[in-house]
Amino acid sequence: MKFRLLRNATLKLDILDRSVLIDPFFAPKGSRPSFTGRAPNPLVELPVGPEEILDGVELVVVSHLHADHFDPVAQELVPKHLPLICQPGDEDKIRSYGFGNVTPLADAYVWQDIRFQRRVGSHGLGPVVQKMGSVMGFTITAKDEPSLYWAGDTVLYPAVEANIAGSRPDVIVIHPCGAKWDGDLITMDAAQAVETCRLAPDAVVIATHMDSLDHATVSRIDLQQTAQDQGIGPQQLLIPQDGDLLSLTAGQLK
Repeated sequence: MKFRLLRNATLKLDILDRSVLIDPFFAPKGSRPSFTGRAPNPLVELPVGPEEILDGVELVVVSHLHADHFDPVAQELVPKHLPLICQPGDEDKIRSYGFGNVTPLADAYVWQDIRFQRRVGSHGLGPVVQKMGSVMGFTITAKDEPSLYWAGDTVLYPAVEANIAGSRPDVIVIHPCGAKWDGDLITMDAAQAVETCRLAPDAVVIATHMDSLDHATVSRIDLQQTAQDQGIGPQQLLIPQDGDLLSLTAGQLK
């Protein structure tokens, strides 16, 4: 399995010689509104152009329709013929953008011998969830490949803990940037990233969705320091930079 972080939650996953693009966010630096008044979003440019990102892509996954996960630029540039997986309830909106092969992931879906299983998540807790709307995570499994749990835009709460315990993934992808909305935490933060590592001591945990939006409260440097202080080693918690390519086997980084 090859895993390339592009920016924010956008990543490209090569598995069984197939290429999957997750949550494409192609907006140029500073072209989207600020969430907090601190700076226009995104805070950084993509490490490579959309054309390079899209090269070879055979399947697209969109976890939810927030603009930092599927923005108007991506809606225009992603080829409309590509199969696209989304959460139930988003399919009609995505079809309205011109995509003709949209599959809502209600439970499980097998594509090219790769199994996608929907996993629940919560974009915060309490009343803020009504503002954020529904989100999904998913697990990906394939023969002779490490299993991957992409938690998505969720905080750590009992359902995510159950996802980890039930699926026992080799790789867990989390968004521990500590994003807040009106003061409420809407993604994991550094403390929850550490707890995720402790819940899955044999898994590699990869932190994405970092240093790209102005409502984040945790930087890569912050996360690295917290992990070090809490005894979580860099061999378990990986904090890639935008553009980094990771090669993964079952629970190990090469």
